[in-house]
Amino acid sequence: MASILDEYEDSLYCSASVQQSRASVGIPHSGYVNARLEKETPIFNKQRIDFAPPEKINSLVVSSNQLCMSLGKDTLLRIDLGKPDEPNQVELGRKDEAKVYKMFLDHTGSHLLIALNTSECLYLNRSVQKVRALSRWKGHLIESVGWNKFLGSETNTGPILVGTAQGQIFEAEISVSEGSLFSTNPDQYFRQVYTLEEESGPAPVCCLEIERGIEGKFFIIATTQKRLFQFVGKVPEGTEQQGFSSIFAMHADHLPSFREFPASFGFSEIAFYTPKLRSNPRSFAWMMGNGVLYGTLDYSRPDSILSDERVWVYPSDIDITVNKPISIVLTQFHFLLLLPDRVKAVCTLNGQVVFQDLFLEKFGLLTRMIKDPTVQQIWIHTEKVVFRYHVQRESRDVWKMYMNMNKFDLAKEYCKDRPECLDIVLAKEAEHCFQNKRYLDSAKCYALTQNYFEEIALKFIEAKQEEALMEFLIKKLSNLKPSEKTQTTLLTTWLTELYLNWLGILEGDPSQRNLYLDTREKFRTFLSSPKNKDCLFNNRASIYELLASHGDTEHMVYFAVIMQDYERVVAHHCQHDEYDEALNVLSRHRDEKLFYKFSPVLIQHIPKKVVDAWISMGCRLDARNLIPALVNYSQSASTQQINEAIRYMEFCVYQLEETQQAIHNYLLSLYALCRPDSLLSYLEQAGTNPNRIHYDLKYALRLCAEHGHHHACVHIYKVMELYEEAVDLALQVDVDLAKSCADLPEDDEELRKKLWLKIARHVVQEEKDVKKAMACLSSCALLKIEDVLPFFPDFVTIDHFKEAICNSLEDYNKHIEELKREMEEATQSAKRIREDIQEMRNKYGSVEPQEKCAACDFPLLNRPFYLFLCGHMFHYDCLLQAVFPNLPAYKQAKLEDLQKKLAATSQPSKSHHRPKDTDTISLGKGQQSREQIKADIDDIVAAECVYCGELMIRSIDKPFIDPQKYEEEMQSWL
Repeated sequence: MASILDEYEDSLYCSASVQQSRASVGIPHSGYVNARLEKETPIFNKQRIDFAPPEKINSLVVSSNQLCMSLGKDTLLRIDLGKPDEPNQVELGRKDEAKVYKMFLDHTGSHLLIALNTSECLYLNRSVQKVRALSRWKGHLIESVGWNKFLGSETNTGPILVGTAQGQIFEAEISVSEGSLFSTNPDQYFRQVYTLEEESGPAPVCCLEIERGIEGKFFIIATTQKRLFQFVGKVPEGTEQQGFSSIFAMHADHLPSFREFPASFGFSEIAFYTPKLRSNPRSFAWMMGNGVLYGTLDYSRPDSILSDERVWVYPSDIDITVNKPISIVLTQFHFLLLLPDRVKAVCTLNGQVVFQDLFLEKFGLLTRMIKDPTVQQIWIHTEKVVFRYHVQRESRDVWKMYMNMNKFDLAKEYCKDRPECLDIVLAKEAEHCFQNKRYLDSAKCYALTQNYFEEIALKFIEAKQEEALMEFLIKKLSNLKPSEKTQTTLLTTWLTELYLNWLGILEGDPSQRNLYLDTREKFRTFLSSPKNKDCLFNNRASIYELLASHGDTEHMVYFAVIMQDYERVVAHHCQHDEYDEALNVLSRHRDEKLFYKFSPVLIQHIPKKVVDAWISMGCRLDARNLIPALVNYSQSASTQQINEAIRYMEFCVYQLEETQQAIHNYLLSLYALCRPDSLLSYLEQAGTNPNRIHYDLKYALRLCAEHGHHHACVHIYKVMELYEEAVDLALQVDVDLAKSCADLPEDDEELRKKLWLKIARHVVQEEKDVKKAMACLSSCALLKIEDVLPFFPDFVTIDHFKEAICNSLEDYNKHIEELKREMEEATQSAKRIREDIQEMRNKYGSVEPQEKCAACDFPLLNRPFYLFLCGHMFHYDCLLQAVFPNLPAYKQAKLEDLQKKLAATSQPSKSHHRPKDTDTISLGKGQQSREQIKADIDDIVAAECVYCGELMIRSIDKPFIDPQKYEEEMQSWL
């Protein structure tokens, strides 16, 4: 094990040396360079708005990118932050001393409520310019509004809740008419539904929030200075428009559930964090006298939506009697407290102040802090200035906090895109698990880190945690790249050794049976893993040696199957006399080479099953390669066992229709040896055409002769057309068989007569049966009585041949008469032919002077020409040119020879010294020869019209361009 570890350490030399160099300069062991390429921007990035208000800012609200602020006594400024250069100013139109007390803007940015310090309330819709007074609201100082986020729209608020300074909660609805500015008062109704109280009596309703849970359940949160109330109830489906009176009515006789804290600084404020637009809030922060109550919202709880509550006390530098917090805003991981001169951000995970921003005195005291929930922007204003905070990558350092809290899953979640941080978290988690003796979990984490491999491996070895070491190696192996082949090989070999050691220990302990089975299953999964397949295959020799050294034949077979080393598997089964198992492996994997190799062994023990397996393989097996196994087997087996060999050969011949001569010869030998009754039927079924017979005729003849199968020999003689030998052998068996052989040479009457004479001689001389000899005469028309008579002995009387002799004489007479008739017919035919010849000699045709050659279209009479009966006329040379390419080779040669002779006869003799009489004689002889040559040429060239004769018919499928000259012709056209 130590040597393998050393080898693996060597294989990691390059990466380790890099890490060591990093360590020497203070780089962590994780292997990542933890450097900042640029200055980290703060989470809360402040921006001063370039806006100088003409009057002091009384109040400011923002929602859905719509900003509304109250300036001075009577001015309202509305700004669409998407179009900041187009502000809209609205006058309140108040002549009295009334001042804006608070403003409330709904989640859509469409409905603005303006509470005045004179216990009046005004309403302004985003789509109009005129402010309307809400007459039903008069007499109540509005402290809070709970907007309806589920039914509200741009023209209708839906049922909303309104909290007053006297502790009353009203339900109201505001609607804008589409036809005109207002068809009636915008406030549809305004009715009281509940009163909040503390120990001293009614208390101002500081905050209201309406949320909807599952199954139509609504949660209403209301706060006073010291208490946080929860109203929970269901609103029947379809009746949401009727409001929330039914929920408050459920608590008419008893107080709802609430949380109370003793301290107070005269007011409280609650903030919510909503991760996505149009989703439910996930957490809350309630700023009150004792600190900030922080928790999550769980909508599945039946009676209370608040969950995981904790109170974070105010930082030590905050004295609520002197500089108490003014506002609170909640983000995903922080809540921000607004103080008169600064802003503090506190992490909700550990309660630590992570950000503080001090404002200069020249800006004045900070008045209010609010957050736009749709764009997650935070706004702060004084009477003179407006600031905006952008929240950027708030979760950047959250992983550290979760890691220090040992909440490693959450820590990994928040640094999954930062590998250098993830490595630190994994290392910390691994060490934490190791210290708490959770070694398997520690191994899984260590395998994902960049820590030194050898340090971790030795750590588990020293702790004697072999199972954890195996888990570490498995995980490390799964994380290796395909290119890291050396490391993969070492880890695979090491793991195999560890598994075998562990299995060997567990197998000897009966009490660990379940653990043994579980470990065995893991080992098999490891061996069969697709990722390890290539490595195991390339190093299978080493794995086989390890398995053999541990004596684990079971896993050796299992590994061989995975490696598809079926030869080793089958050999193992055969060595242990497990022939059925060996055959099952062969049948399952259907490897032809393995069948050829192991069939000689298997057929000795399970012949029927082996033949069944061969048959199931069908044409995938070449039966020729199985013949040696069958020959081996048939030499030592009984007749019953040889039948299995015959069964397979018959399958090949009749089902697979094999045509290989070796297969048919072997089947023939098996028939000759054990099934003579099937031999003749096989030969007859094979037919008598030698070209379609697949067995060796000579081999078959010799085989049948050796075993005395005469009928089969006769059949083979017939196929070989050795009819004399067939008849000779058939006469030893059956005369009728000989007769069937004698009639076979139909085209050779002389041979057929000879064969019948053999039969007749055998009948007369061997069987001495005159009647049967006479029957031979009637069976063969070629035999005459005079042919048979020499075979009879002298003592035979003529009475036996009287009828045959008479019949023979009658046949002769008939033949003579037939010859006379044929002679007369031949004479008449000759006479008609002479008359036709005489008529043809007198036949002629006329040629007009303007006639042209059918081939060259030039005048016909300019040169020698031919006139055919069909009317076509050709020059001699044109006809010769058209006919010559289509003549057979021998006629072309003959025509060329005749043309040479004709040319030779047309030249005058060059021997001028010869006598005159000799020249005359030679000229006469040449003239006669010349006419004959021309006649021979005419017979070849003018045998038929080139356009109307057979030549044109034969050339119908001839290509226009000679295939040999096709390329040349094609190039000429380019």
